[in-house]
Amino acid sequence: MPVEFLGIAATNDGSETTPRSGVSFDKEYTLRLARAHEDHGWDRVLFAYGSGSPIPAAAAGYLAAKVGSLQILLAHRPNVSYPTYAARTFATLDQISDGRLTVHFITGGSDHEQRREGDTLTKDERYARTREYIEIVKKVWTRREAFDHEGEHYRFNDFVSDVFPVQEPHPGVSFGGSSPAAYAAGGAEADVYCLWGEPLAQTAEQIEEVGRAARAAGRADLPRIQVAFRPIIAPTEELAWEKAHRTVGAIRERRAGGQSFTRRRSAESPENTGSQRLIAIAEQGERFDRALWTPTAAATGGAGNSNALVGTPETVAQALLDYYDLGVDILSARGYDLLDDAIDFGRYVIPIVREEVAKRDRERAERGPHTLERTLSGLAVAG
Repeated sequence: MPVEFLGIAATNDGSETTPRSGVSFDKEYTLRLARAHEDHGWDRVLFAYGSGSPIPAAAAGYLAAKVGSLQILLAHRPNVSYPTYAARTFATLDQISDGRLTVHFITGGSDHEQRREGDTLTKDERYARTREYIEIVKKVWTRREAFDHEGEHYRFNDFVSDVFPVQEPHPGVSFGGSSPAAYAAGGAEADVYCLWGEPLAQTAEQIEEVGRAARAAGRADLPRIQVAFRPIIAPTEELAWEKAHRTVGAIRERRAGGQSFTRRRSAESPENTGSQRLIAIAEQGERFDRALWTPTAAATGGAGNSNALVGTPETVAQALLDYYDLGVDILSARGYDLLDDAIDFGRYVIPIVREEVAKRDRERAERGPHTLERTLSGLAVAG
């Protein structure tokens, strides 16, 4: 199966290790970073969402008009706009980008962050709302005749859009989360299910949970799986580990100095299951499998995509291929020096992975279909 690479569409040069050098929405940097991804083999970039941050839909529209082939993953929180309005926004962006849009629906993992923009629902209520929201958005994208809707969270009458996506039947729907409520909602509605980087055994378990939820929702197909990491690469293993320790040291120094690198959630006691899982894994050990390293996640309090893959480009590429063999076909990666790391990863890691995927696919075609059940069985024996 084909493999895809997702990078970050940051609007400034700040990261967990370094404060930004300019304004929050630096147009020149945003475009420079995107073009670095486009020029070095990446497939798409993510515009993330946070209260107080630049509006990702507007930034995505700017970028879509400036780059020629790079695809866009747009993060969106259902609480910030009505679904009929959001669906038209997405359809317009799909038109601007000539069909290069995927929408990542964020339910929200922090009550405090959600309340910054007036959202007072509980987590389970938010997941129910997100599921209803996605259902409405899909209808707006595909129906040419007016329809009514009366649900738990939204009610309207006689709505029909006059703008439709380029993609048929509609842009892809991306979703993430590690709780039972997340699996149920995403399993039912997502084309792509997003996970944070965990050890192989735990990742395989989560893939199985997503598949089980999709089947319970009556789906014949299963969501594609995306897994996210923070690669730390260097020409030798020794240099890579030195870089890794410098990186985690910089994160700890910023945190100790009272500098906040995220306002989206507490770094001390995260509410979302995904971050809790990352912290629990870090407490079990620092190194897992071929190259997974947890101190970066521990240093940030499990903040989002925060587990690292450390090593030479060859080591990191082989680690990514281990996940590909589990059934992961979208690999998300973001370094701590956003621009230079995107270039290095594109130059030295992506070509290795693509070449090995092509080789694996040829071998797989010769010996018959590869199944997740075989991989899970292998992991169980190895454990």
